[in-house]
Amino acid sequence: MLLSSLFLLPAAVLAQTYTEHLHLSPLAQTSHLLAAFNFTSTTPLPAYESGHFTHFPRSLAQILQHTKTRELHLRFAWGRWDDEQWGPRPRMGRREGGTGVEIWAWLDQDHGGDVEERWSGLVNGLSGLFCASLNFIDSTRTTHPVLSFDPEGTHADGVTGQELLHGTLPHEVVCTENLTPFLKLLPCKGKAGISSLLDGHKVFDANWQTMSIDVRPICPAGGNGGGECVLEIQQTVDVVLDVERSMRARGDPIPRPRPIEELECDGGKGYGGGDTCYPKVKEGEMGWSLSRIFGTPVRGSCHLGDGHADADITLEVPLDRMVNVTNAQPLDAGNEQGIRSYRLPNHPPGQYTDLALPQQSVTQAVVQPQPPLYATRTITGSGQQHGGMHAHLRNPHPYAQTITYFESLPWFLRPYIHTLRVRNSETHENVKLEKMFYTPAKDRERGTHLELMFTVSAGGEVELSYDFEKAVLRYTEYPPDANRGFDVAPAVIRVLPNDNNTGDGGRQGSYIRTTSLLLPLPTPDFSMPYNVIILTSTVIALGFGSIFNLLTRRFVLAEEVPASKLALRVKAIVGVAQDVVGRLKGTKAVEMGGDAVGSGKGDGMGNGAG
Repeated sequence: MLLSSLFLLPAAVLAQTYTEHLHLSPLAQTSHLLAAFNFTSTTPLPAYESGHFTHFPRSLAQILQHTKTRELHLRFAWGRWDDEQWGPRPRMGRREGGTGVEIWAWLDQDHGGDVEERWSGLVNGLSGLFCASLNFIDSTRTTHPVLSFDPEGTHADGVTGQELLHGTLPHEVVCTENLTPFLKLLPCKGKAGISSLLDGHKVFDANWQTMSIDVRPICPAGGNGGGECVLEIQQTVDVVLDVERSMRARGDPIPRPRPIEELECDGGKGYGGGDTCYPKVKEGEMGWSLSRIFGTPVRGSCHLGDGHADADITLEVPLDRMVNVTNAQPLDAGNEQGIRSYRLPNHPPGQYTDLALPQQSVTQAVVQPQPPLYATRTITGSGQQHGGMHAHLRNPHPYAQTITYFESLPWFLRPYIHTLRVRNSETHENVKLEKMFYTPAKDRERGTHLELMFTVSAGGEVELSYDFEKAVLRYTEYPPDANRGFDVAPAVIRVLPNDNNTGDGGRQGSYIRTTSLLLPLPTPDFSMPYNVIILTSTVIALGFGSIFNLLTRRFVLAEEVPASKLALRVKAIVGVAQDVVGRLKGTKAVEMGGDAVGSGKGDGMGNGAG
């Protein structure tokens, strides 16, 4: 079935568009800066079907077409978001993934072939495209969520004929091998425009970072013929940078003490001396600029010459802050939230754009809003056989919130569902579960799927806990670093929209992901096989060698051994040596005697001395 029939496409074809956006927001009460990159391009679905690609990456499109994928969401994340200090997550967590790699997609069921087989083809294709280990997402790491995810795109038939599959790889380490293919999907390949700021040394030196790719169809008026349907791809990169560490020169990655003449010393200290320096406390916020934080300004622009490309930068600071902008057009003076927007003109490749905030005193402090929910999750218990899972959820708002709690557990972690407890932390009363979906695990075939829906009261705290059993793996199933432990994927918490938080989360709601966990399993002593091999080899060598010698060696008397020529020569040499030694001893005795000296001199052969 063609995508045009799936989405009821009209005959008209729209021009392809491309926009890029950078949002900068200093985090309150910290020296951290949130930099949120967004790159969005659209292509008409008829052009997508016919294989005509201008802004949409062909390499990704061919994988989606081959696997009949209607909507794709891929996440690469590393680090931990600090809700206490940094406030709510960027984009309300909808473009954030769990630690490592997370992927979910809607695949068409109407086409031939097994959905699981096409899902395997999708993760294997993306594995090669992004230089990641997505091919390790097999059936044991794949689940079918019911409550936690809704399609973001517009589908003519809704979710009918589609199947949602979700996979995680929490042990995957995100690095520049993943960033480089990510940039190659952009029209300017990271060479010009806002994407030129994405340097691997800066992105992966951040305290927290996430990269996401979202592909979805969009049809105006619900796809009923009210407009042309397009296929949209959004690529986002969100990083939290330490301003002071990021502005450190790349050639000096190790912090070293600076000379005392370069330090700003507080001369008002009466107990100071000429050889000491007490640092002067800086007033206000630390100054920074794009060129110093990212190591380069914005190089040129990524206007593609078709009139459908825009690039802008927004800065979220109070209106009393001084901002210096180079080669950018301000769109407005700033709104009541303190957001200032700047448009990047169509620069030639050699022209640069920079934005800087100088060191200045703070007269209006930035107050971060409360996140939708605070969540932590830990593993409890001790020993090698049993343990427990404990999650703590806290609602900081004065209104109740309905949430879904989703966990995808590995098969070797076997939860006891009869021990599941969802209680109020203050009253210790059980919280009513509105919905629950549970799929038990099968050893080496599939993991555990657990989804819960319940309501957290206004300002309330909820504790979720259950016990589990640890399985014993086969010898070949342990990784090389088995003593480190096994990674458990983060829990996905979705705060459903209501009358109080619809403006923040929209119809999709807000998402929160806990940190990943390390599960210690019974681990054998991997040195024992080596010891057994060495001991067995030694015993076999000694036994075989002794028996072989007894079977192959012939025993005879010493007198029966015929004398060889070499033995005769050795015997003659020994006799001559003994004769020489005897003569030397006789000469010495003659010299020590009185009368024997003269007689010794008369015998030329020395016989008299003997």
